[in-house]
Amino acid sequence: MADAPSSSSSAAPPVADAASLAEVAVSAPVEEMTLVVKWRGQEQTVRMVGDDTLGELKLRICEATGVFPKRQTLLYPKLMLKDIDDSTLLSSIPFKRNVKINMIGTVEEEIFIGQEDDPELLDDFDFEQNEDTPIKDKDVYKQKLKRRASQYKVHLVVSQVPAISFIYLHQFLAAAYSKYDIIIWSATSMKWVELKMEQLGVLGSPDYKITALMDHLAMITVQSENQSRKKTFDCKPLGVIWAQFPEYYNEKNTIMFDDLRRNFIMNPQNGLVIRPFRKAHSNRDNDNELVKLTHYLLSIGDLEDLSKLDHGKWESSIDESAKRRKRS
Repeated sequence: MADAPSSSSSAAPPVADAASLAEVAVSAPVEEMTLVVKWRGQEQTVRMVGDDTLGELKLRICEATGVFPKRQTLLYPKLMLKDIDDSTLLSSIPFKRNVKINMIGTVEEEIFIGQEDDPELLDDFDFEQNEDTPIKDKDVYKQKLKRRASQYKVHLVVSQVPAISFIYLHQFLAAAYSKYDIIIWSATSMKWVELKMEQLGVLGSPDYKITALMDHLAMITVQSENQSRKKTFDCKPLGVIWAQFPEYYNEKNTIMFDDLRRNFIMNPQNGLVIRPFRKAHSNRDNDNELVKLTHYLLSIGDLEDLSKLDHGKWESSIDESAKRRKRS
């Protein structure tokens, strides 16, 4: 049993203020860092670089332990890591050699047994949208993308038995499959991606195949700087896919659907914003947007370069096409 701390040692450790963190960040070169995280008696070695953020460290810890960042409480001598913003660069946090980070946290399986529809895990739609920012060409994010592409392993899908039928969804995917490979990318964990896809009957259809599944660990953290208040958020860089499968996929033949514009901030020319689809079980037969999306995908499927299109006008282009057909 550990001894109770004395009154002199029980005071809260000092919190590193923003000024001191910034001073350290300026003086410290960007370099590789090896951090050891101790959790439930086991040690995990996590390799980072100085221009990674605390939020990205939490993602790497999640990859090693299965504990989501929001479940992690990180303890470090003389630092209150919980009071340091996730956007803070690791190079500005005074980690010391041979000093371990202790973590308290619980994996999702121990919390959400029988709660597979928990909206916080399965719903990608509860974040406010962000305006596009010119960050896709910044070297710091290009380097993050390069590292993520080298670290993340895309989960290729083995077909399974179909389950629930969602009419428009399956018609849409079957039509898309005639001209495109299909990859599902969710901001949740792989367990919940697989679970939801199984519930939707997507992984076992005889009419189409899902090429791969991707989860939140393939995302990178970026910061918007064109607003009065800086905002840090995660996004889904298609470069992760392009780097791993360059013989098949590139910016000219890829289109990405998401209801959050910020998710394709690293590749806005390939993104198409769709409306959130809620209450799938009650609305599954009324998702008319998928019908229009089907027409749009098929109409552009034979083009040599999709990145030159303005996907923001996709609905108007479909409406104009329909009017021309009526006139003819």
